[in-house]
Amino acid sequence: MPTRSELGARGEGIAAAYLTDAGLRLLDRNWRCRDGELDIVAREGDALVFCEVKTRRGTGYGHPVEAVTPAKQRRLRTLAQRWLAAHDEHAPDLRFDVVGVLVRPAAPALVMHLRGAFS
Repeated sequence: MPTRSELGARGEGIAAAYLTDAGLRLLDRNWRCRDGELDIVAREGDALVFCEVKTRRGTGYGHPVEAVTPAKQRRLRTLAQRWLAAHDEHAPDLRFDVVGVLVRPAAPALVMHLRGAFS
């Protein structure tokens, strides 16, 4: 049974592959600053996409995407501002996506990608 951090890293890898396959270009993964961490920063066309990845083994506590609470959304907005201040990357559109990864023992992971999950 993987630890929580191993499960999270596995989910982020699955999410990164899913997003790349969907045509997004990854710019950053696991970017950290004093306020926290952004899981994935990507570009899709004219949009910069700040993507939060949530991974779970089951739905006993709800689907993984449900874990992105209003407080987490506020923190992600702050982290996006910090990332933009630290990088020379510009785009007319900014978007916040959530990718939920449900890791199942004897089956492929299920991925749910919510584009523009919040603003």
